[in-house]
Amino acid sequence: MEQRITLITLGVSDLARSKAFYEALGWRGQEVEETVFFQAGGLGLVLWGREKLAADCGLDAGTAGGFGGIVLAHNVRSDAEADELLAAVERAGGTVTKPAAVNAVGFCSGAFVDPDGHAWEVAHNPGFPLAADGSVTIPDFSPGQ
Repeated sequence: MEQRITLITLGVSDLARSKAFYEALGWRGQEVEETVFFQAGGLGLVLWGREKLAADCGLDAGTAGGFGGIVLAHNVRSDAEADELLAAVERAGGTVTKPAAVNAVGFCSGAFVDPDGHAWEVAHNPGFPLAADGSVTIPDFSPGQ
């Protein structure tokens, strides 16, 4: 398997509500056959009905809203941008679960959940530099670096 992620699909209970939430944050996507596709840098974020997504994976949909063991991350270029994004999340109908603040590792981070409870981290981490196109570079953690 090549080291790559191409799509992240979020199972949602109300496609129109979820699409409106992400659009309120400035995302632009296209809806095709009850599925919304957003281009997100070099990968795609997809919104699809929770029941349909679970069935497609051969899984039981379970219940929405609890921590699913995964957090998506959106890095920003400044601490102020983290605050601004979290304020936009609240205006769009999301829930800030952790206001932006310097964390135990020493960089600014906060967190929110979208209307379906999908968790996102918002972080300004100078150690993970962003290119002009928003792509992140994972630093070299080798000893002596």
